[in-house]
Amino acid sequence: MTAADRDLDVADALVGPDYEPAGPCRITLRDGAIVAVAPLPQPPPGPRRLALPAPVNAHDHARPLSTTSFGAAGKPLETWLTRLAAMPAVDPGLAAAAAFGRAARGGVAGAMVHLTRAMGLTDLPEEARAIARAAADVGIRAGFAIALKDRNPLVYGDHGPLLADLAAEDAAAADTVSAIFDRAQPSPRDQIALVEAVAEAAGGPGFDVQYGPTGVHWCSPALLEAVAEASAATGRRVHMHLLETRHQRDWADATFPQGIVTRLAEIGLLSERLTLAHCVWARPDELELIAAHGATIAVNTSSNLHLKSGIAPVRAMLERGVRVAVGLDGCAFDEDDDALREVRLLRALHAGIAFEDGVSTTDALRAACATGRRSIGAPDGGVLAPGMAADVLVLDLDRLDRDAILPVDPRDLLMTRAHAAHVVETLVAGRTVVSDGRVLGIDLDAVEDELRARYRAALPSTAPFRAAWPRLEPRLAAFYRDRAGCC
Repeated sequence: MTAADRDLDVADALVGPDYEPAGPCRITLRDGAIVAVAPLPQPPPGPRRLALPAPVNAHDHARPLSTTSFGAAGKPLETWLTRLAAMPAVDPGLAAAAAFGRAARGGVAGAMVHLTRAMGLTDLPEEARAIARAAADVGIRAGFAIALKDRNPLVYGDHGPLLADLAAEDAAAADTVSAIFDRAQPSPRDQIALVEAVAEAAGGPGFDVQYGPTGVHWCSPALLEAVAEASAATGRRVHMHLLETRHQRDWADATFPQGIVTRLAEIGLLSERLTLAHCVWARPDELELIAAHGATIAVNTSSNLHLKSGIAPVRAMLERGVRVAVGLDGCAFDEDDDALREVRLLRALHAGIAFEDGVSTTDALRAACATGRRSIGAPDGGVLAPGMAADVLVLDLDRLDRDAILPVDPRDLLMTRAHAAHVVETLVAGRTVVSDGRVLGIDLDAVEDELRARYRAALPSTAPFRAAWPRLEPRLAAFYRDRAGCC
């Protein structure tokens, strides 16, 4: 990632830890960092520009295309995840380039990749190298958490009766589902060793390799303990889903009556190195424990709405001192990876009723721009101030302030109408990676066209699963309606 030295003159900028409007100013960028933010006597000539720290997507999976295009729309997480088997494997570098390109175009300087569905066309270190090259080509920072799992591959509990019931109706369908989901998993020791092999092959500045246990309900106690031990020994970060859905809450309460978050603390997994995605169903005492141990929660507002998971208790998180970050989870509200709209939605849902004090603009900007950086292993930044990384988002202030009748606080414009189309420029470490809506490092339109063609060509490989789906889906739904919480 090559930095560029530059003086960035703007009509206004949101500066400092409180993101206060500074008026006309010059932001001096040297060697990938901000070295000065100085006032200008008047706005620079030409179109008005607004500068702010570029957001970070603190939880995502770098999905190549919208899952709606593969028949997954409108489903709760527990059936939506299974439906993703309808997506064939394609070239991982091409797939990652599309995801990173959309992320950059959507306004972020960095994104988490929790690799829960590897393509598997090569060994994982080689696939990781291809993904790292894609991030470098686009020019954004990335965290890369490798999925670790060894239980509950199909449902939260024993899937044997479900497959037996399916086999009684359609043996071929049951065989197909079993072949995809009912596979032996490597030992905890081998899974940890694989993370280290990937880190050696692909890790480095701008590509932070992490342990990625998929979730407590998908990991045995032995695997979670191995991750906690390895993270403490190496200092490597951990990225994990927790309490995303009501059914995960039920499973956790039945499996860990002493408390799931308490258990994470007991084994040493709860630490400043840990990012927990979602926590929609976390309770106040659990939030206090998470805050006390310095872990981060990456909130994924649009994803939780798409997948009918609920609305995370963001106000309660902040009130208890939790480090809250913003994730898009591959399911932004319009499925377009628009980080600005995601921040607006988060604040709108949690701003409070009538004259209540809820999540403020400063809270939302801090979560989006600053807090998530630690989750992806990025250097200090998220604030326009000397010494911070030169990750800067430049918006078209003339278009934001389209009526130009009275002077309006740019933060009000940002929180009521900003979206990706207002992005004039995205800079990462001082390097321009997006200009006027165009990703400079790749031809994003061509990448997505090629990706669609490859998916269409590969669709026959998932035809048996798609044929089994009409019989499988109602059985999955029945399991959770009738049995979850009793496993």
